[in-house]
Amino acid sequence: MRRIEFYRLPNGQSPIETFLDSLTGKQAQKVLWVLQLVEEMETAPRQYFKKLVDSEGTWEVRIQFGNDIFRLLGFFDGGTLLILTNGFAKKTQKTPAQEIALAIRRKNDYLARRKSDE
Repeated sequence: MRRIEFYRLPNGQSPIETFLDSLTGKQAQKVLWVLQLVEEMETAPRQYFKKLVDSEGTWEVRIQFGNDIFRLLGFFDGGTLLILTNGFAKKTQKTPAQEIALAIRRKNDYLARRKSDE
């Protein structure tokens, strides 16, 4: 089983919480349902959860709600802890490079801050 946590900026804010707050109630409900599925299923279906190619270990949580498509990006810290770094509404076929770059920057920040806390 996986555990999901939201990345926090140095000031304590969570970009994922900010993203979820921007959604309608029903959209947010669907996102939370998919997150629960990813946490609880031994092998989450690729339609909901997959590793991105050439992205330094970035994973993508995939949500579709009607015509809206949302993505949450993150990485694994150890074997089962998934840290989600950013979320966005997907408008194009490919995941935007700037969103992947942001996820990688936040991963590096998270790991550097965790190391300094040890």
